[in-house]
Amino acid sequence: MLKVSEVLRVKGNTLYTATPDMPIIQALGTMSEQDIGSLVVMDHGQLAGMLTFREIIRHLHSKNGNTGENTIRSIMDDAPVSVSPNTDADEVQRLMLEKHARYIPVMDGPMLLGVISFYDMAQAIVAAQQFENNMLKAYIRDWPSDSEASAS
Repeated sequence: MLKVSEVLRVKGNTLYTATPDMPIIQALGTMSEQDIGSLVVMDHGQLAGMLTFREIIRHLHSKNGNTGENTIRSIMDDAPVSVSPNTDADEVQRLMLEKHARYIPVMDGPMLLGVISFYDMAQAIVAAQQFENNMLKAYIRDWPSDSEASAS
């Protein structure tokens, strides 16, 4: 069974964070420059929330495209669902669908290990299925024929 820790290992460990008091316009710049869809919001070394393009779009829509002097704190998800490194991929998929979450922090107790995206999960599942498919094909190719089985 595929675990979150395996997905993180393949994904790499680059992580972008922000503080609750960071201006929204600065967060928007970071997300645009780094081509990422989320920032983990950390406050004094603790997970304080998540900021995704969804919250930014809602804010921009409600303010006619203006971020003003608002900070991340005013729009972030301050109670994001999180998972542990031992969580099964099936459970992550269920949570993402149930909570409409495209990004989920991976926590080991109070320590942030990374973020799993919907894309990361899709990529990992496709890779696992391809591996299983290749193993089954190799197994079938090595299957003894009826004549070989009768001869032994």
